[in-house]
Amino acid sequence: MKIYLAGPISGLTFEEGSDWREQAKIRLAQNGLKGFSPLRAKQYLTGQGVLTGSYEQYPLSTAKGITTRDRYDVMSSDAVLFYLKGAKTISIGTCIELGWADAFRKPAVVVMDKNDIHQHPMVTETTGYIVTSLEDAILLLERILLP
Repeated sequence: MKIYLAGPISGLTFEEGSDWREQAKIRLAQNGLKGFSPLRAKQYLTGQGVLTGSYEQYPLSTAKGITTRDRYDVMSSDAVLFYLKGAKTISIGTCIELGWADAFRKPAVVVMDKNDIHQHPMVTETTGYIVTSLEDAILLLERILLP
């Protein structure tokens, strides 16, 4: 089963955006679930410093490339894990992905704190589950998806 790992990237370094996703992939794999990161196959962004917007010299990182693959990943996933903790700014892309998850009727598990900058009625109403830790989110996904 495929879990899309959504969350802020802009405003973070490649490493900061990858860290929680790598932890989640390892933990999900312990029960046969596959985590799909929007940063996969984008190691060329390592060393770019703080990431902002698109990188038109790389096909996967053009504005159209990001949108096309991320929409496909949400659409083809069994569930979406949204990690919003520690965001430095509101992630517009992540909010759009939350809308896609809702439109495609994918279970959405959001990790955020009560005072998170993403707290908004439309975020909380389109989210199936809100928890405060990555571990709780993964346990919840296992309980939703596994027999």
